[in-house]
Amino acid sequence: MSYELPPKSAFLELRRGLPLVAAVLFVAALLFPMWSIEVHAVQYPSTTLNLHLYAYPRISGDYAEMANLNKYIGFYYPDPVYWQPNYEPHEYAVNVPEWSFGPLAFVVVSACSAFVALAPSTRKLKRGLFAQLAGTAAVFGVMLADIQYRLYQAGHHLDPGAPVMGVEGFTPPLWGTYKVANITSYSRFGVGAYMAMLAVGLLVVAFYYRDSTATAGDVARGIAARLGQRERTASVDEAGGR
Repeated sequence: MSYELPPKSAFLELRRGLPLVAAVLFVAALLFPMWSIEVHAVQYPSTTLNLHLYAYPRISGDYAEMANLNKYIGFYYPDPVYWQPNYEPHEYAVNVPEWSFGPLAFVVVSACSAFVALAPSTRKLKRGLFAQLAGTAAVFGVMLADIQYRLYQAGHHLDPGAPVMGVEGFTPPLWGTYKVANITSYSRFGVGAYMAMLAVGLLVVAFYYRDSTATAGDVARGIAARLGQRERTASVDEAGGR
């Protein structure tokens, strides 16, 4: 049995078009930081330091200055093992080999999204949308859990030979504020993470419309019609109350 691509008009349907957009977003997210940290330290009274971490072993921003601060408490950037990052890993750094495979997860999820959009039949499309959404949620759920664990590990694996002694173990959060010694840091998601979240949201919408051939135009017209109906109803109620 030969495979035939769905007609071009089919990709205007939300259930096919949105997974394609999500596929592009997943790959494009690799170009932007996934995690950003704003750092305030007394050693830099007039400067706010910023770190930006990517899905692959790369840190941009004031990473050299932060490395100089962190070494005093024995906290080091992780060692991705299989991928040489843009900094020199310390011998006491925590090994995080899975960081080297971060881009692979995004590429695989992207490829699966595109594959689902090309499903030859409605039945396979609906099954694919469910599998894609569940699989994507599982992949990113595991990634987030692993990242948080590695942050805990790094914060509790401080170099005992560091100049500043007595610093208690800590866990940098993925989102939030934390203070270590005289350094206060604010963790936030980066642009890449928000792009990935948007892609997941599009997959949710596509799954919601899995039984419908609705397009973005159909949805927009439906919303406009409902808003118009509400305005007319409100006008009638207002006139009747006079």
